Amino acid sequence: MSRETDIYKVTLVGSIGNVVLLTFKFIAGILGNSAAMIADAVHSLSDFITDIVVILFVNISTKPQDESHSYGHGKYETFATFIIGLMLIAAATGIIVSGTLKCVSWLNGEQLESPGVIALWAALLSIIIKEILYRYTAYHGKRIESQAVVANAWHHRSDALTSIGAAIGIGGAILLGEKWTILDPIASIIVGAMLVKVSVDLVKSSVLELTECTLPQETEKEIIDIILSFPDVCEPHNLKTRRIGNKIAIEIHIRMDSNVTLKTAHDRATTIEHKLKERFGDDTHVTIHMEPKK
Repeated sequence: MSRETDIYKVTLVGSIGNVVLLTFKFIAGILGNSAAMIADAVHSLSDFITDIVVILFVNISTKPQDESHSYGHGKYETFATFIIGLMLIAAATGIIVSGTLKCVSWLNGEQLESPGVIALWAALLSIIIKEILYRYTAYHGKRIESQAVVANAWHHRSDALTSIGAAIGIGGAILLGEKWTILDPIASIIVGAMLVKVSVDLVKSSVLELTECTLPQETEKEIIDIILSFPDVCEPHNLKTRRIGNKIAIEIHIRMDSNVTLKTAHDRATTIEHKLKERFGDDTHVTIHMEPKK
Protein backbone atom coordinates (compact mmCIF):
# COMPACT_ATOMS: atom_id res chain seq x y z
CA MET A 1 0.00 0.00 0.00
CA SER A 2 1.43 3.40 -1.05
CA ARG A 3 1.92 6.28 1.36
CA GLU A 4 -0.77 8.28 -0.42
CA THR A 5 -3.24 5.38 -0.10
CA ASP A 6 -2.40 5.09 3.61
CA ILE A 7 -3.15 8.77 4.13
CA TYR A 8 -6.45 8.51 2.26
CA LYS A 9 -7.48 5.44 4.25
CA VAL A 10 -6.66 6.99 7.64
CA THR A 11 -8.33 10.28 6.76
CA LEU A 12 -11.43 8.54 5.37
CA VAL A 13 -11.90 6.62 8.63
CA GLY A 14 -11.72 9.90 10.53
CA SER A 15 -14.15 11.54 8.11
CA ILE A 16 -16.77 8.85 8.61
CA GLY A 17 -16.43 9.17 12.38
CA ASN A 18 -16.73 12.95 12.17
CA VAL A 19 -19.88 12.85 10.03
CA VAL A 20 -21.58 10.41 12.40
CA LEU A 21 -20.59 12.41 15.48
CA LEU A 22 -21.43 15.88 14.21
CA THR A 23 -24.89 14.66 13.13
CA PHE A 24 -25.56 13.03 16.51
CA LYS A 25 -24.17 16.04 18.41
CA PHE A 26 -26.35 18.53 16.57
CA ILE A 27 -29.44 16.42 17.26
CA ALA A 28 -28.46 15.90 20.92
CA GLY A 29 -27.66 19.59 21.35
CA ILE A 30 -31.01 20.67 19.98
CA LEU A 31 -33.09 18.06 21.80
CA GLY A 32 -31.09 18.46 25.02
CA ASN A 33 -31.10 22.27 24.99
CA SER A 34 -27.31 22.30 25.30
CA ALA A 35 -25.35 25.17 23.81
CA ALA A 36 -22.15 23.37 24.79
CA MET A 37 -23.11 20.32 22.75
CA ILE A 38 -24.04 22.43 19.73
CA ALA A 39 -20.63 24.14 19.99
CA ASP A 40 -19.05 20.68 20.23
CA ALA A 41 -20.92 19.70 17.06
CA VAL A 42 -19.51 22.74 15.27
CA HIS A 43 -16.04 21.62 16.35
CA SER A 44 -16.69 18.18 14.83
CA LEU A 45 -17.75 19.95 11.65
CA SER A 46 -14.37 21.73 11.61
CA ASP A 47 -12.72 18.29 11.96
CA PHE A 48 -14.58 17.09 8.88
CA ILE A 49 -13.47 20.16 6.92
CA THR A 50 -9.90 19.48 8.06
CA ASP A 51 -10.15 15.93 6.67
CA ILE A 52 -11.06 17.40 3.29
CA VAL A 53 -8.08 19.78 3.46
CA VAL A 54 -5.72 16.87 4.18
CA ILE A 55 -7.03 14.81 1.25
CA LEU A 56 -6.78 17.72 -1.19
CA PHE A 57 -3.28 18.85 -0.23
CA VAL A 58 -1.74 15.40 0.20
CA ASN A 59 -2.91 14.56 -3.33
CA ILE A 60 -0.86 17.52 -4.55
CA SER A 61 2.14 16.83 -2.28
CA THR A 62 2.67 13.32 -3.70
CA LYS A 63 3.21 14.62 -7.24
CA PRO A 64 6.79 14.12 -8.48
CA GLN A 65 9.16 16.95 -9.31
CA ASP A 66 8.50 18.94 -12.47
CA GLU A 67 9.76 22.05 -14.24
CA SER A 68 8.16 24.37 -11.70
CA HIS A 69 9.01 22.31 -8.58
CA SER A 70 12.53 20.90 -8.76
CA TYR A 71 12.29 19.43 -5.26
CA GLY A 72 8.80 17.99 -5.70
CA HIS A 73 5.57 19.18 -4.08
CA GLY A 74 6.16 17.97 -0.50
CA LYS A 75 5.64 21.39 1.06
CA TYR A 76 1.98 21.36 0.11
CA GLU A 77 1.62 18.85 2.94
CA THR A 78 3.38 21.30 5.25
CA PHE A 79 1.01 24.02 4.05
CA ALA A 80 -1.90 21.71 4.90
CA THR A 81 -0.49 21.37 8.42
CA PHE A 82 -0.33 25.16 8.66
CA ILE A 83 -3.98 25.48 7.61
CA ILE A 84 -5.05 22.80 10.10
CA GLY A 85 -3.17 24.66 12.85
CA LEU A 86 -4.95 27.90 11.98
CA MET A 87 -8.31 26.12 11.98
CA LEU A 88 -7.52 24.71 15.42
CA ILE A 89 -6.64 28.19 16.69
CA ALA A 90 -9.90 29.55 15.28
CA ALA A 91 -11.93 26.73 16.86
CA ALA A 92 -10.15 27.15 20.21
CA THR A 93 -10.61 30.92 20.18
CA GLY A 94 -14.32 30.49 19.44
CA ILE A 95 -14.65 28.11 22.37
CA ILE A 96 -12.87 30.52 24.73
CA VAL A 97 -14.91 33.54 23.59
CA SER A 98 -18.18 31.63 23.86
CA GLY A 99 -17.34 30.35 27.33
CA THR A 100 -16.24 33.81 28.49
CA LEU A 101 -19.46 35.44 27.27
CA LYS A 102 -21.51 32.81 29.14
CA CYS A 103 -19.52 33.43 32.32
CA VAL A 104 -20.11 37.19 32.01
CA SER A 105 -23.83 36.59 31.52
CA TRP A 106 -23.93 34.33 34.58
CA LEU A 107 -22.10 36.93 36.68
CA ASN A 108 -24.68 39.50 35.56
CA GLY A 109 -27.40 37.33 37.02
CA GLU A 110 -28.54 35.48 33.93
CA GLN A 111 -29.55 31.88 34.60
CA LEU A 112 -27.88 29.52 32.16
CA GLU A 113 -30.15 26.83 30.75
CA SER A 114 -29.71 23.35 32.22
CA PRO A 115 -28.99 20.73 29.54
CA GLY A 116 -30.72 17.37 29.02
CA VAL A 117 -29.32 13.88 29.63
CA ILE A 118 -29.09 13.13 25.90
CA ALA A 119 -26.46 15.87 25.59
CA LEU A 120 -24.38 14.18 28.31
CA TRP A 121 -24.54 10.83 26.52
CA ALA A 122 -23.48 12.51 23.28
CA ALA A 123 -20.47 14.06 25.02
CA LEU A 124 -19.39 10.75 26.58
CA LEU A 125 -19.75 8.92 23.25
CA SER A 126 -17.74 11.63 21.52
CA ILE A 127 -14.90 11.32 24.06
CA ILE A 128 -14.56 7.58 23.42
CA ILE A 129 -14.80 7.70 19.63
CA LYS A 130 -12.55 10.73 19.26
CA GLU A 131 -9.82 9.32 21.49
CA ILE A 132 -9.87 6.11 19.43
CA LEU A 133 -9.62 8.16 16.21
CA TYR A 134 -6.77 10.21 17.70
CA ARG A 135 -4.71 7.15 18.59
CA TYR A 136 -5.44 5.48 15.26
CA THR A 137 -4.59 8.59 13.20
CA ALA A 138 -1.51 9.57 15.25
CA TYR A 139 -0.08 6.04 15.03
CA HIS A 140 -0.37 5.91 11.24
CA GLY A 141 0.71 9.54 10.85
CA LYS A 142 3.98 8.83 12.68
CA ARG A 143 4.43 5.52 10.84
CA ILE A 144 4.23 7.14 7.40
CA GLU A 145 5.93 10.35 8.62
CA SER A 146 3.10 12.69 7.62
CA GLN A 147 2.92 15.98 9.52
CA ALA A 148 -0.52 16.69 8.08
CA VAL A 149 -1.93 13.37 9.34
CA VAL A 150 -0.38 13.88 12.80
CA ALA A 151 -1.85 17.40 12.87
CA ASN A 152 -5.21 15.96 11.92
CA ALA A 153 -4.87 13.45 14.76
CA TRP A 154 -4.53 16.36 17.17
CA HIS A 155 -7.69 17.80 15.70
CA HIS A 156 -9.42 14.56 16.75
CA ARG A 157 -8.01 14.85 20.26
CA SER A 158 -8.98 18.50 20.45
CA ASP A 159 -12.57 17.43 19.80
CA ALA A 160 -12.25 14.79 22.52
CA LEU A 161 -10.96 17.42 24.96
CA THR A 162 -13.81 19.72 24.00
CA SER A 163 -16.26 16.90 24.67
CA ILE A 164 -14.66 16.34 28.09
CA GLY A 165 -15.32 19.99 28.91
CA ALA A 166 -18.86 19.66 27.65
CA ALA A 167 -19.39 16.45 29.65
CA ILE A 168 -18.13 18.09 32.85
CA GLY A 169 -20.33 21.12 32.35
CA ILE A 170 -23.40 19.18 31.28
CA GLY A 171 -22.93 16.50 33.95
CA GLY A 172 -22.33 19.09 36.65
CA ALA A 173 -25.44 21.04 35.68
CA ILE A 174 -27.58 17.88 35.68
CA LEU A 175 -26.26 16.39 38.93
CA LEU A 176 -25.66 19.56 40.97
CA GLY A 177 -28.56 21.70 39.82
CA GLU A 178 -29.07 25.00 38.03
CA LYS A 179 -26.67 26.92 40.32
CA TRP A 180 -23.79 24.94 38.79
CA THR A 181 -24.54 25.49 35.10
CA ILE A 182 -21.51 27.81 35.11
CA LEU A 183 -19.33 24.67 35.06
CA ASP A 184 -20.02 24.27 31.35
CA PRO A 185 -18.46 27.57 30.16
CA ILE A 186 -15.62 27.38 32.70
CA ALA A 187 -14.63 23.93 31.43
CA SER A 188 -14.84 25.09 27.82
CA ILE A 189 -12.45 27.99 28.52
CA ILE A 190 -9.87 25.64 30.08
CA VAL A 191 -10.13 23.22 27.17
CA GLY A 192 -9.89 26.08 24.68
CA ALA A 193 -6.64 27.26 26.27
CA MET A 194 -5.19 23.75 25.94
CA LEU A 195 -6.15 23.68 22.27
CA VAL A 196 -4.48 27.03 21.64
CA LYS A 197 -1.17 25.62 22.94
CA VAL A 198 -1.38 22.54 20.67
CA SER A 199 -2.41 24.54 17.60
CA VAL A 200 0.29 27.19 18.08
CA ASP A 201 2.92 24.42 18.18
CA LEU A 202 1.57 23.00 14.90
CA VAL A 203 1.60 26.40 13.21
CA LYS A 204 5.10 27.16 14.52
CA SER A 205 6.59 23.90 13.19
CA SER A 206 5.01 24.35 9.76
CA VAL A 207 6.13 27.99 9.52
CA LEU A 208 9.71 26.98 10.36
CA GLU A 209 9.65 24.44 7.54
CA LEU A 210 8.03 26.79 5.04
CA THR A 211 10.70 29.40 5.84
CA GLU A 212 13.52 26.88 5.14
CA CYS A 213 14.56 26.23 8.75
CA THR A 214 17.51 23.83 9.02
CA LEU A 215 17.16 20.35 10.50
CA PRO A 216 17.90 19.84 14.24
CA GLN A 217 21.56 19.90 15.30
CA GLU A 218 21.52 16.21 16.22
CA THR A 219 20.35 15.33 12.69
CA GLU A 220 23.05 17.45 11.08
CA LYS A 221 25.66 15.86 13.36
CA GLU A 222 24.47 12.43 12.25
CA ILE A 223 24.89 13.48 8.61
CA ILE A 224 28.47 14.62 9.31
CA ASP A 225 29.24 11.37 11.17
CA ILE A 226 28.01 9.27 8.24
CA ILE A 227 30.24 11.21 5.83
CA LEU A 228 33.30 10.98 8.10
CA SER A 229 32.82 7.20 8.37
CA PHE A 230 34.58 7.05 4.98
CA PRO A 231 38.33 7.34 5.70
CA ASP A 232 39.24 8.89 2.32
CA VAL A 233 36.89 11.84 2.90
CA CYS A 234 37.61 14.81 5.18
CA GLU A 235 36.57 18.33 6.13
CA PRO A 236 32.83 18.26 5.43
CA HIS A 237 31.64 21.88 5.32
CA ASN A 238 28.96 24.24 4.00
CA LEU A 239 26.27 21.84 5.18
CA LYS A 240 22.76 22.99 4.28
CA THR A 241 19.67 21.07 5.28
CA ARG A 242 15.90 21.56 5.13
CA ARG A 243 12.69 19.60 5.26
CA ILE A 244 10.36 19.20 2.27
CA GLY A 245 7.14 17.64 3.57
CA ASN A 246 8.09 14.16 4.76
CA LYS A 247 11.43 14.31 2.91
CA ILE A 248 14.67 16.16 3.61
CA ALA A 249 17.28 17.87 1.45
CA ILE A 250 21.03 17.76 2.15
CA GLU A 251 23.72 19.85 0.46
CA ILE A 252 27.37 19.60 1.55
CA HIS A 253 30.96 20.13 0.42
CA ILE A 254 33.61 17.48 1.16
CA ARG A 255 37.33 17.09 0.39
CA MET A 256 39.35 14.20 -1.07
CA ASP A 257 42.96 13.68 -2.14
CA SER A 258 43.61 15.79 -5.24
CA ASN A 259 45.48 12.89 -6.90
CA VAL A 260 42.47 10.56 -7.16
CA THR A 261 40.72 10.19 -10.50
CA LEU A 262 37.46 11.91 -11.31
CA LYS A 263 35.79 8.49 -11.44
CA THR A 264 37.05 7.60 -7.96
CA ALA A 265 35.75 10.89 -6.55
CA HIS A 266 32.41 10.41 -8.30
CA ASP A 267 32.06 6.84 -7.03
CA ARG A 268 32.79 7.95 -3.48
CA ALA A 269 30.19 10.74 -3.69
CA THR A 270 27.66 8.22 -5.01
CA THR A 271 28.42 5.80 -2.17
CA ILE A 272 27.95 8.56 0.41
CA GLU A 273 24.68 9.59 -1.25
CA HIS A 274 23.37 6.00 -1.05
CA LYS A 275 24.42 5.79 2.61
CA LEU A 276 22.54 8.98 3.46
CA LYS A 277 19.45 7.79 1.59
CA GLU A 278 19.66 4.47 3.38
CA ARG A 279 19.44 6.36 6.67
CA PHE A 280 17.00 9.17 5.81
CA GLY A 281 14.90 7.64 3.02
CA ASP A 282 15.19 6.95 -0.69
CA ASP A 283 13.48 10.26 -1.54
CA THR A 284 16.14 12.31 0.27
CA HIS A 285 17.62 15.04 -1.94
CA VAL A 286 21.42 14.80 -1.67
CA THR A 287 23.88 17.17 -3.36
CA ILE A 288 27.60 16.59 -2.72
CA HIS A 289 30.28 19.00 -3.98
CA MET A 290 33.76 17.45 -4.15
CA GLU A 291 36.87 19.57 -3.45
CA PRO A 292 40.60 18.72 -3.31
CA LYS A 293 42.40 18.67 0.02
CA LYS A 294 44.22 21.90 0.79
